[in-house]
Amino acid sequence: MPPTPHRAIRTISQCELFRDLSPSSLRRLAEAARPVEFRRRQRLFAEGTPGRSVFLLERGSVQLTKAASDGSDVVVRTVRTMEMFAEVILFESDSYPATATALSPVQALAFDRRDFLRLLDEHDFRNDFMRMIMQRLRYLAGRVRYMAAFDLEQRFLLFVREQYGELPSVTVTIPKKNIAAAIGATPETFSRLIRRMTEARAISWKGRVLSVSSAAWRNIGDAEP
Repeated sequence: MPPTPHRAIRTISQCELFRDLSPSSLRRLAEAARPVEFRRRQRLFAEGTPGRSVFLLERGSVQLTKAASDGSDVVVRTVRTMEMFAEVILFESDSYPATATALSPVQALAFDRRDFLRLLDEHDFRNDFMRMIMQRLRYLAGRVRYMAAFDLEQRFLLFVREQYGELPSVTVTIPKKNIAAAIGATPETFSRLIRRMTEARAISWKGRVLSVSSAAWRNIGDAEP
């Protein structure tokens, strides 16, 4: 059953890429949306397979991985809720460049590639969408500056602050390997970072409870991710 226009519009308008689309473009996009659900560990699509749909994550967590030369999977990134992914098939490739796997039960909106491309043939929608793409490029440029400006410890603390706030203790609900991917670290490097910060008494991490010292928060001050 297709989503009601109101529900689909509400979901799409929460996506950073689309939130500033005009009301008419939002409605046109909502009309093309179809709801999909995936079980935990279910594959949404596989690297190298034909790219048939792009997705907007409503609930749950999705991890994107690429196959390394030694056969292992390398984490590209973890998709956040209300984030678009697989959009590369619209412009750059006819096949998926990575594998997407549900880390938890997932609800998403899917947009068939051919339907999306038909929308891009419409003058008003195309202009709106290209404006959104330029905003995305500016965001990515900001991420590059973020990676260059902050060391790994600072990126970790900024991530914690962004997700949970600047508190003495928080209950971490995100798997460590997903946090590592989000701050641009391998799981091994992230483990060494946690061990080093623990030894320096900057943090204490027991079970799911992460405690951050006031000195560690002071060191990142008013820095913005």
